Amino acid sequence: MDERDRIVDFLNEAGMLARTPRSGFAHLGGYAQSVAEHVHRTAVIGMSLAWRTGADSGRVSQLCLVHDLPEARTLDLHHLAQRYVKIDEARAVDDMTRGLVFGDQVRALIDEYEACATPEAIAAHDADLLELLLCLREIIETGNTRAAAWVAPTESRLRTDEARAWAGAVRVAPVDRWCAMGDGAGS
Repeated sequence: MDERDRIVDFLNEAGMLARTPRSGFAHLGGYAQSVAEHVHRTAVIGMSLAWRTGADSGRVSQLCLVHDLPEARTLDLHHLAQRYVKIDEARAVDDMTRGLVFGDQVRALIDEYEACATPEAIAAHDADLLELLLCLREIIETGNTRAAAWVAPTESRLRTDEARAWAGAVRVAPVDRWCAMGDGAGS
């Protein structure tokens, strides 16, 4: 297999995230979101959060984009399932990146995200949590009151003041307020 073939395989594997559902929402009666949808909004949040906090926005975006790549192999197992199933994420990352010309870079990003020791990794983790909070707000607005119980525990895991401030705004902002922007109604 040549280098380009291996890259194409990696890209196809990343595409699997579009067909991998996030599983935790089943406990709230169902909310459909793929891992790829989650990753995309997490990357946009991470980039925005980095711009506000002075972190390297490119690095934060990269961390957000790769943080759930192993789920193409391991699936997105919710916290209850994880009590009973041991996920070997390190093996998944090794297998995913083996023979890939830029595999070391992908592995380093995932390791940095997991260690959560750099300002960029902290911002990426906060972006991940903020994305969940936005989903919870959407669920709550559909009338599902059970989602409200997930808000405080999620907010308590935020690490930066900026992310905590954004969480407060998420908690009260109607999810469709942006629709009125530009017509004078939202100003």
